[in-house]
Amino acid sequence: MTRPTIIDLFNTSVDKFSENVFLWEKTGSKFEPTTYSETRRQVHHIAAGLLSLGVKNSDKVALLSEGRNAWIVGELGILLTGAISVPLSIKLEESNDLIFRLVHSETKYIVVSGGQLKKIRKIIGDLPLVKKIIVFDEQPEYQPLEISLNDVIKIGEEYLAKNPDSIQKSAAEIKPDDVATISYTSGTTADPKGVLLTHRNYTGNVEQAMSLIYIPPTYRTLIILPLDHCFAHVAGFYSFMAYGASVGTVQNGKTGMETLKNIPINIKELKPDILLSVPSLAKNFRKNIESNIRQQGKTIEKLFNFAMKTAYEYNKEGFNKGGGWKFWQRPLLAIFDKVLFTKIRAGFGGNLKFFVGGGALLDIELQRFFYAVGMPMYQGYGLSEATPIISSNGLIQHKLGSSGFLVQPMDLKICDLDGNELPLGVKGEIVIKGENVMAGYYKNPTATAETVVDGWLHTGDMGYMDKDGFLYVVGRFKSLLIASDGEKYSPEGIEESLADNSKFIEQAILHNNQDPYTSALIVPNKEALKSYVKEKGLDWKTKEAKIEALNKLQAEINEYKKDGRLAGTFPDRWLPAAVAVIGEPFTEQNGLMNSTMKIVRGKVEQRYEDRLKQLYLANYKEIINDVNIEALS
Repeated sequence: MTRPTIIDLFNTSVDKFSENVFLWEKTGSKFEPTTYSETRRQVHHIAAGLLSLGVKNSDKVALLSEGRNAWIVGELGILLTGAISVPLSIKLEESNDLIFRLVHSETKYIVVSGGQLKKIRKIIGDLPLVKKIIVFDEQPEYQPLEISLNDVIKIGEEYLAKNPDSIQKSAAEIKPDDVATISYTSGTTADPKGVLLTHRNYTGNVEQAMSLIYIPPTYRTLIILPLDHCFAHVAGFYSFMAYGASVGTVQNGKTGMETLKNIPINIKELKPDILLSVPSLAKNFRKNIESNIRQQGKTIEKLFNFAMKTAYEYNKEGFNKGGGWKFWQRPLLAIFDKVLFTKIRAGFGGNLKFFVGGGALLDIELQRFFYAVGMPMYQGYGLSEATPIISSNGLIQHKLGSSGFLVQPMDLKICDLDGNELPLGVKGEIVIKGENVMAGYYKNPTATAETVVDGWLHTGDMGYMDKDGFLYVVGRFKSLLIASDGEKYSPEGIEESLADNSKFIEQAILHNNQDPYTSALIVPNKEALKSYVKEKGLDWKTKEAKIEALNKLQAEINEYKKDGRLAGTFPDRWLPAAVAVIGEPFTEQNGLMNSTMKIVRGKVEQRYEDRLKQLYLANYKEIINDVNIEALS
């Protein structure tokens, strides 16, 4: 059995698809293509330049940049030298998160964009191991250790002329089990863990992903997710590379906000066939679609709502759509598709076949929405320690609400707290074994031994398998809430449902640590509440308006209780019986959300420890109290 390295995968694809386009990039007025053969030429020049600068096998080379061709080509160049890439998020703050990773990984070389260079300049005095800083964008002046990428390429060309077999020699030394990247976790604790992913972890996971999804060589994608995460690596450029397809990156703006605004423009321009997404982006896409519909007037909005209702009824969970009396809805849906849905798809370039969603659980309502408009969003599941893909839905096999079929070959079992395997349909911890399981955590043998036992990766996620072979992920195994009677339950589904089904609730965190009842921290949508009380003829500045707003928040939670619109969605005993309203959102800036936009439960509970304790006192169990009124001010 062959066990290729990433370089083997790259070379095979270049030999097979040399004149196909691999990369698309827009730096001027339009996207420009780069072929597979041209990409290899650039990679060789960068690798040779790095070798000439002294980069050696197993050296750590950090990569800090916005998405662009140079990121992908640069990392392939790093890997071709036998060095280890340390891909870093541009969201990291230099004062703590960034410097921790650079010091912990023992980085010797840093490859950085012009936009991120100031962060490195601030901390370079604290990085004695760093020998060279390679800058993607030309600078008016360079500080000590800094050199432009163009100069590295020139040095590489000269080096190759004198040492024509240097690249082949370097590639020959790279083994499948050599570490390719140190991919740091998002930092839900003070010290993020460095996930060691080998060349074979990556190529093995690409082969596994190919068991679920076929990508024709003519397909293209626009990578709208950060390139530093292994999801973008495997589901993005490596899987597309394996099939001879092409990938584009979002045009960089002068600010992060400008880059975000370029996403919908670039999607229209590049006309991708597949997009990778996360729930936060998917929700924004949905909001924009619904906003555009509203702007077209009440008649179009009513027609759209009826069309969506009809599509939801017909599609069900995707795998079981149509059937029975619903056959009469098909011609009606064909009309809706022509009149409404094709126009929505045109906003995404018109070629989009489906999304693949990862990063967090996708609300089933969100999945139904995109399925209805003809751009299905197929939920996948994975984590960095699994390189990351474990399962996914796809065009042929899908069940909305599930996380899809398992990649092959890979073993999975569902275990209880004692590690015993559970039967089909019973919830427990998801535990997997396969070539995608990480080599360990860098310089952290204790955490490695706790997470990987006899080759089995304990994911820390809770889920179950259904009789049709679909995996359902229902939350964190280790963040289970425990009721006073010892019953354990996962809070994530309730939290996401509260935020997804109410325009008045932005974020929610549930709490129960063997307490008499479940409580919740709620971040309200103040603008929506202000509009609501204004319609009631109240002035937001008054106490009366705040009380009306708090009553509305309670009414939204009550929708899940008896006679409510969402009654029966969750057991009543799991729903919050007391609520603390929080005046500020959970964000990356205040440390309550990590770089993959997940709320960090432990930090939220620590920050609001006193408010949570209050909720179990008689005076604060009712939502109308002075502390909640003050939070709305």
